[in-house]
Amino acid sequence: MIRRILVLALAGTVLGVQCSPALAANGPGDGFEVASYRLSLTPDIQNKTVEGREVITLRATMEGVQRLTFSANALSIDSAALDGVALAHTVEGDVLGFDLPRPIQRGRTVKLELSYHGRPARGFAGSATTLYTSYFACDWMVCSQNKFGEKAAFFLDLRVPAGMTSLSIGSMIARRPGPDGSEIHSWKAPRPYSAYLYGFGVGRFTRVSERAGSKRLTYLSDTTDADELKRRFAKTKEMVAFLSAKAGVPLPVADYGQLLVKGDEAQEAATYSVLGTDALPTKPDDPSEDWAIAHELTHQWWGNLITCETLRDFWLNEGITTFMTAAWKEHRYGRVAYDAELEVARRRLKKAQALGFDKPLAWDGTYPTLSARRAIQYSKGALFMAQLRATLGDTAFWSGLRRYTREHAGGTVTSIDLERAMEASSGRDLQPLFVRWVFGDDLSGRQRE
Repeated sequence: MIRRILVLALAGTVLGVQCSPALAANGPGDGFEVASYRLSLTPDIQNKTVEGREVITLRATMEGVQRLTFSANALSIDSAALDGVALAHTVEGDVLGFDLPRPIQRGRTVKLELSYHGRPARGFAGSATTLYTSYFACDWMVCSQNKFGEKAAFFLDLRVPAGMTSLSIGSMIARRPGPDGSEIHSWKAPRPYSAYLYGFGVGRFTRVSERAGSKRLTYLSDTTDADELKRRFAKTKEMVAFLSAKAGVPLPVADYGQLLVKGDEAQEAATYSVLGTDALPTKPDDPSEDWAIAHELTHQWWGNLITCETLRDFWLNEGITTFMTAAWKEHRYGRVAYDAELEVARRRLKKAQALGFDKPLAWDGTYPTLSARRAIQYSKGALFMAQLRATLGDTAFWSGLRRYTREHAGGTVTSIDLERAMEASSGRDLQPLFVRWVFGDDLSGRQRE
């Protein structure tokens, strides 16, 4: 069964990054932070290629930055310039680098202008008439894939064939005629997001919408009709109400989209999700098979709105979300469904432990296998949240989760932020519990850097 497959893409990237000697010396994003990405993209749906122009506004965070580095990809860089001065580029292992003619002093803001073309090696999928991205944003644009703590503004001008529907993060703020019978769809993100959450889709999609209070829920697909879309996503509105109450924060986006495609896709983007027909329930009220809709929607709060500062604390994105999927099932189907969902996590963790692998949640070492990573960050993370709930009781636990979410909305977090929120809500010293589950012998993670 292809349950919880969305981690596959991420784990492959992370494992590659950790093993790369090039990145150890000068990793993507070192020495600067990005304020905004402005892109003009022309995707070729049939050939799954892209042409693009990009302006990256960035600020040096160290003295004398001499090299700008990003995640390497399969694109060909046609031109590069920093504040109008042409730059050469190199690719070394997993690093795309631009050597500067003179160092950038700390605090200075500059603009890197790029043009490129090519066929992304990852992150492009679809059919003969559709194209959508999935996770690997820095394969179809220039950015730093795993710099989770850096949130930047995102603007996209998407050139598509006239009559096509497009989807991206945020809202379409303009639509105008383009050259050769095309249209330019301009999208703007509602707030800064981490680069791994950028994305878009293009196709002749069926599109239906409904309201969830002040929010709009939009469902799109090229595989089915409007009635089937409504049936497939019928529980979304109830999920939004449940998660908003538990988070203490309304759905963080004005328009949340769900793109239904063929296959087993299950991937969140900043303001929408891509979901495969094979990952969704085949019949109504099936508690074992609605995890994907709930999981990806939950990321709008934990993962997207609030993002782990580094991959060390990635469990805060995925462990909380996996737990909240179980909590939704408890709300919708009863305690048996909650216990069954946690049992899936328990079995995964036990399998890793039986093979001799178990680590604290806030661990930044190299995972030996994908299943080991998933067992810790997703499954053990969910089980720890369940343990917190059992230890504190529902009143203090949900109060702590609301405090954590409200205090850090729009920002980044480490594990100590969750500990402090839970201690404040319960009035209890939770250091022993967090040391046992989260920090282990490495207590450096208990200090905010």
